[in-house]
Amino acid sequence: MADGAQDKIEIPQEVFRLYDAYCHGDLSRRAFFSRLSAYAGGGITVSMLAACVMPDYSQAQTVTGEADLIEEEITYASPDGAGTMGGYLVRPANATGPLPAILVIHENRGLNPYIRDVTRRAAKAGYVALGPDALYPLGGYPGNDDDGRTLQAERTREAMFADFVAGAEFLRAHEAVDGNVGVTGFCFGGAMANQLAVSLPWLKASVPYYGGWPAAEEAANLAVPLQIHLASDDPRVNEGWVPYEAALKAAGKAYELHWYDGTQHGFHNDTTPRFNPEAAALAWSRTLDFFGKHLRGS
Repeated sequence: MADGAQDKIEIPQEVFRLYDAYCHGDLSRRAFFSRLSAYAGGGITVSMLAACVMPDYSQAQTVTGEADLIEEEITYASPDGAGTMGGYLVRPANATGPLPAILVIHENRGLNPYIRDVTRRAAKAGYVALGPDALYPLGGYPGNDDDGRTLQAERTREAMFADFVAGAEFLRAHEAVDGNVGVTGFCFGGAMANQLAVSLPWLKASVPYYGGWPAAEEAANLAVPLQIHLASDDPRVNEGWVPYEAALKAAGKAYELHWYDGTQHGFHNDTTPRFNPEAAALAWSRTLDFFGKHLRGS
């Protein structure tokens, strides 16, 4: 989390809302900082408020340099998307045979250090894990989220979705994978995980975190076990869940929903003050249990 400053400053809820709007492209950087000024004062500067809500990726390395993991920067074919895509492939070094796999899809800013760490966590749990970088055809994640968002906005949603479909297919065919593939994603990646769940019936499980929703008419196509994680204070995402849930129910489709009271969009991301350690740990344990059930049969 950002350098500890947030431990000394009580951050108004509206500041979190402004950050949410900013990081999802609804506010420019200039407008974000301008609106923060309304909450500055009493020794608290705009820069201090911004530091409290911006990510601190020095906190992202919870699993790194592990001798029991094989980490690779790879490319794979994506003929309907980028043509050639890049990603971060991680798998257990001590595997004695093929393993199930998890596709880990990033937010709207490319394969940043937090998502790379989630990819390692999945591998640490005994899976072959791939974190694709939708920014690969533009040079890859640029080292900061502002430029990452700008770059990702240059690509179409359709092309990026094709890249993730190709990533899932790459995993299914990989020699280290037993053919069982699941997907998880966060924010934009959560929306992609939802879309994959209604588009690739051969997937074994989909676990979206606070992502957008497919069109209501696509709910009838769901053929994949679905586990959804939502924050209680996330109106932008939660408003869309209401009609999509109704569509799932009307189509007779099963799903598993987990709602986390007192949390905000991005609560799993341990690099920002929106991180909720208790909810994040519970959500991740549920995620691994769900993948264990549907990818391993355990």
